[in-house]
Amino acid sequence: MTADQASPDQEPGAQEPNAQEPNAQDAPHRAGFVALVGRPNVGKSTLTNALVGEKVAITSTKPQTTRRAIRGIVTREDSQIILVDTPGVHRPRTLLGERLNDLVRETLGEVDVVGFCLPADQKIGPGDRFISQDLVEMRQGRRGPKVIAIVTKIDLVGRDTLAEHLVSVDQLMHFDEIVPISAVKGEQIDVLMDVIASQLPEGPQLYPDDQLTEESRDDRISELIREAALEGVRDELPHSIAVVVEEVVEVDPDGDAFTPVEPGTGRLIVRATLFVERDSQKGIIIGRAGSRLKEVGSRARAEINQLLGRKVHLDLRVKVAKEWQRDPKQLGRLGF
Repeated sequence: MTADQASPDQEPGAQEPNAQEPNAQDAPHRAGFVALVGRPNVGKSTLTNALVGEKVAITSTKPQTTRRAIRGIVTREDSQIILVDTPGVHRPRTLLGERLNDLVRETLGEVDVVGFCLPADQKIGPGDRFISQDLVEMRQGRRGPKVIAIVTKIDLVGRDTLAEHLVSVDQLMHFDEIVPISAVKGEQIDVLMDVIASQLPEGPQLYPDDQLTEESRDDRISELIREAALEGVRDELPHSIAVVVEEVVEVDPDGDAFTPVEPGTGRLIVRATLFVERDSQKGIIIGRAGSRLKEVGSRARAEINQLLGRKVHLDLRVKVAKEWQRDPKQLGRLGF
């Protein structure tokens, strides 16, 4: 049959069934890992939560809040983005600081895309240049990750200031893309996800549809407690706080701790320990007559209730682990 002819069952001008035009369904599926990097307090954790659509990373105004490479998972029809929220790169003053910087460098060598976060309300500084130099060196002599400049906190500046900042960012290094966003306001988040997905390699989905993070239950609980403890403390104290979940147990509310119960029917108890480095810090965390620790417990319990979908009893203790940030053995015991 020629192009001018139509079959008896086909209307004139209609295409053959196998002559369909390309559409979005024909596009290859993409999947990969994306590291969010930047100086402390540039909005990486807030952005991670905004992209995932749920709280998977704690946030705080205190610098160096993130201490692990936290993975948040965004599953879309055409792609799966595994976000790795890394600790802020800084000049280390302790062994913990050195290990956090090493963790960032190790993470950068294992991802497909790097999202370099540069806040719009702060000028390009030495810390940003240090990170950019690392990224440039990674891309020399071998195929390094794609690098996207993510200009965060655009809701805090005017258009002129943002325009000047975008020029400065563009001059910092070669970026595959530059995307200005506001995670707090939700501005350009969908655009950023599209840009990230376009830079990922073709590949199948790596995690189930309903999985939002790779963090364990206990790790998420310990982070929520630490987030609550960071609120309202003096600048030198946040770095000295570590939290370990000792156990999560379900007990019979009418019996003793050894009475077995059906999961979901008993009283859920979370026991955790907050570690600080000095006795004076222990007093600050506990507060007068335990008032400060009660506030931490109340704030953390509300978040844990939401995470677990049920009410919990939170039992918090405070202990001193002298100079744990500088002690390799204690760092190991505390998960670093």
